[in-house]
Amino acid sequence: MGKREKLVQRPFDLNTLRKIIGMKRSYNRANNELRPITIERNYTKHAHGSVLVCFGDTKVICTAFLESKVPPWLRDSGHGWITAEYGMLPGSTSQRVDRESIRKGRAQEISRLIGRSLRAVVNLNEMGECQITVDCDVIQADGGTRTASITGGIIAVYDALKQSVDNGFLKKSPVIDLCSAVSVGLVNDEYLLDLDYNEDAQAIVDMNIVMNSKKELIEIQGCGEHGIFNRKQLNELIDLAEQGIQQIMEIQKKVIGWNE
Repeated sequence: MGKREKLVQRPFDLNTLRKIIGMKRSYNRANNELRPITIERNYTKHAHGSVLVCFGDTKVICTAFLESKVPPWLRDSGHGWITAEYGMLPGSTSQRVDRESIRKGRAQEISRLIGRSLRAVVNLNEMGECQITVDCDVIQADGGTRTASITGGIIAVYDALKQSVDNGFLKKSPVIDLCSAVSVGLVNDEYLLDLDYNEDAQAIVDMNIVMNSKKELIEIQGCGEHGIFNRKQLNELIDLAEQGIQQIMEIQKKVIGWNE
């Protein structure tokens, strides 16, 4: 009796899986479509600004606290500051993750990205000597947690500063524009907008792009995860992100009643 051949299981790529089982993107969306996005304001009681932002199954609570203090290098300058702290809660993924305070590297990098993005659309000179700290706590993760944090974070900042104006501490809100962010990627030669976790894990190219309402770039984070990419592909991904960000901003504007 001859040797039995071992059955070797090879992973299917995304295109092959789609052909075999009729697989579609989450929420049956096209490659250039966003997941359902919702922003719920005043989500917590004590914060000066708070939102629950959902990008599909990714859910992040963003809370903003305004305090009459600034970092040491801004004392007596009359200028304000905005900083952010990001973390994934232990039950936010299918397997428990350690709190971000235990493994600070990734959390710090994302926190700084969020802070830079929010400061880009606020006139810090008009804040006075006060600081807003935005906490972005991921309660459920399915890709795009940092982009959701930026999108919800600016609404929390907007509400915190609006409260300051309503209470007479500021004459007008220093928020000069909105910002938003979205992920894009190249998965098996397909350009995808707003990647969920499974798509992100398979992406040859993965990017997070932040823009303001004028379509100006605030930040681009991108790399070839499992390969390389060229300038044409980079331009295609930026164009795709711009399209998605403009749609996200329409949601933001509707939520806060933004009038440009």
